[in-house]
Amino acid sequence: MLIVTRKEVAELAGVSEATVSRVFNGIGPMKEETKQRVLEAAKTLNYHPNAIAQSFARRRSGNLGVVLPYVPKVHLFSTYYFSEVLSGIGAKVKEMGYDLLLMFRSQDEDSDYNDVFRSQKVDACIILGAADTTRERLQLKKLEEGGHPFCLVNQHFSGERFNEVDADHTAGSYRAVRHLLEKGYSRIAFLNGSSQFSNSGDRRQGYIQAMRESGMEPEKLAHLYYEGNYSRTSGYRAAAAIYERRQEIDAVFAANDRMAIGLMQGLRELGWEAGRDVAVIGCDNSDAARVTDPPLTSVAVPFYEMGSLAAQRLLEQVNGEPGGFQLKLETELIIRQSCHKS
Repeated sequence: MLIVTRKEVAELAGVSEATVSRVFNGIGPMKEETKQRVLEAAKTLNYHPNAIAQSFARRRSGNLGVVLPYVPKVHLFSTYYFSEVLSGIGAKVKEMGYDLLLMFRSQDEDSDYNDVFRSQKVDACIILGAADTTRERLQLKKLEEGGHPFCLVNQHFSGERFNEVDADHTAGSYRAVRHLLEKGYSRIAFLNGSSQFSNSGDRRQGYIQAMRESGMEPEKLAHLYYEGNYSRTSGYRAAAAIYERRQEIDAVFAANDRMAIGLMQGLRELGWEAGRDVAVIGCDNSDAARVTDPPLTSVAVPFYEMGSLAAQRLLEQVNGEPGGFQLKLETELIIRQSCHKS
């Protein structure tokens, strides 16, 4: 196999070997015309720089890390949220010439996020599934104080200015409940997820705002509140409690599709049909929402775009772009048959 040297690329491009090194290592200012000449010469000669040498020169690994929560017996990659966010991250990382490194972390581990950087295996990391606990805040603050670039997706921490890409869950929740109210429903229950996740609080805020605008008294809202853990099973279990109060409830807004689908299944077994006896709306607009019976109305959250944007902005920061970022993407209500009045 013919090995092309850096010297040959330099001669064809009419530049020095040092200039070729700067182009491939991304070091120092350079005219765009010069950079393009070097890249064209490398393409013509089929020159591929040594990845290990590049990483030493740039003092970087060329990897973007993604930290995922390790939850025994939970298949993360089959869940709509994680699969969409990871797809968005992966596509953008490939586009920007980086590699992706996945890392799992148990919530009860003694290790902290700084361990991810101590190994020098990643240049930055995106954290998925972070929960608002005292320990988690402490670890993120230590990561920030260490000067390590990181970003949270679909989670924010009140009072902090971490890099984050989130969605406007409050507006999405508000829009869903307003739709139910406009369709003639008034006794709307809310099935939420754990309060450790910021989107739970955001969605509850949107629900309360819409219900209060309709004239619902605050003390009555407490009796319409249920909590699961974002799993289909928790939605299924909530069905019995909601069915017992069927004379007081005519609609349910669930904080994600998995709980909404479990709820619809549980209610059907009790003889109460979504779209006929009770209206149901979910969140995420997952693939499953389209194939439920009846199809589930849901708040579409742009998880793929959130992952892509988080990777882009974080890698731009690694490459010298100044300042942090806190981004919030819009949501959209997708109306289907699960909340139609008969």
